[in-house]
Amino acid sequence: MSASRRSFMKTAAIGGAGLALGGARVAARAAERGAGAGSPATEKMSILVLGGTRFLGPALVERALERGHEITLFNRGRSNPKIFEGLETLIGDRDPDKGAGLSALEGRKWDAVLDTSAYFPRMARASAELLAPNVKQYLVISTLSVYADTSEPGMDESAPVGKMDDPTLETMGDEFQYYGPLKALCEQAVEETMPGRTTSLRPGLIVGFRDNIPRFTYWPVRVERGGEVLSPGNPTDPVQYVDVRDLARFAIHSLESGAVGTFNVNGPAEAPTNIAELLYGCKAVTGGDATFTWVDADFLADNQIMPWQHMPLWLPPTGDSMGMHRVDCSKAVAAGFTTRPLAETVRETLQWFHDWPEDQPFRWGGGLEPEREEKVLALWHARAAGKMPAPAGAEAGGS
Repeated sequence: MSASRRSFMKTAAIGGAGLALGGARVAARAAERGAGAGSPATEKMSILVLGGTRFLGPALVERALERGHEITLFNRGRSNPKIFEGLETLIGDRDPDKGAGLSALEGRKWDAVLDTSAYFPRMARASAELLAPNVKQYLVISTLSVYADTSEPGMDESAPVGKMDDPTLETMGDEFQYYGPLKALCEQAVEETMPGRTTSLRPGLIVGFRDNIPRFTYWPVRVERGGEVLSPGNPTDPVQYVDVRDLARFAIHSLESGAVGTFNVNGPAEAPTNIAELLYGCKAVTGGDATFTWVDADFLADNQIMPWQHMPLWLPPTGDSMGMHRVDCSKAVAAGFTTRPLAETVRETLQWFHDWPEDQPFRWGGGLEPEREEKVLALWHARAAGKMPAPAGAEAGGS
């Protein structure tokens, strides 16, 4: 498995466990966004949300509330416990062998379950078995990392998923190599328990408001800062991502419509995009004097600039990364999946970043510190002038 694929899987794995919302101003912005948005659903549903009080979970809850549904939360009560104080919250643990486990769910009925925190199949199966007699539909948030081979463009839901020699392992692995196969096993566990009543959504990199990794955030912030921007690979290199609100919208739509099965959920839904369209789109929103210097993948590798890690979202379209940003999402589109314009995602991501409390550190999930970016750009220009400098090395560090 290549370094870029390992980085992708690690990013996906930590997405549900990253930094918290960070203060009242961010929470207030969330409330402002949700107020009065959307239209009510024709039929009100009762929905149980397992986990998720940081990034995707709040987006799911907000969308469900916009549609007029009744929400119950189940979590450990540790992360952002006050984010939805007006909603019923049941305290417990996904692991039935820890503390009260799932006991708070016993004897309760809901129309549907949104599972944002299924990481180990034993725990996914336990919750599905307990809830199966009392719910109509179970929706699992999975990941595109389930696929065993990402070297071919056009991968759809029929592509083989990763396997594990020991499916009882409950560790992501030193290089997060088990993350994808474990998520595939979670999908399987729920489907086996609730056949024909299970929905599995497989998103790529989830981005936007409250991004708790955050990687996509690097680009709007960097372009807004202006100046010469180190831009990775070729301008036509493909990229895919999904705004958290679009993923949430499709998840709730899937419950309302009763859509079951497996869906790749990545965007833009209407047409493919590339890294140049992303960066120029950021500039169109932010204005300023940013210019883009495209540095080829080999030079970046020689100077220890890693795709996905130092150049967020971007992966060179070669080898086992060839298909990572060319996933077929037509099944989801046919089922009602839509995506918003890039400009909306950029604006709200920037607003979230600027609202971050000044007294709390902002932990970047990727990108380059300005000093290292300048050094690599200087080396690139020197090479173009025929001076053949030595590689930059990794000692300068990254963000």
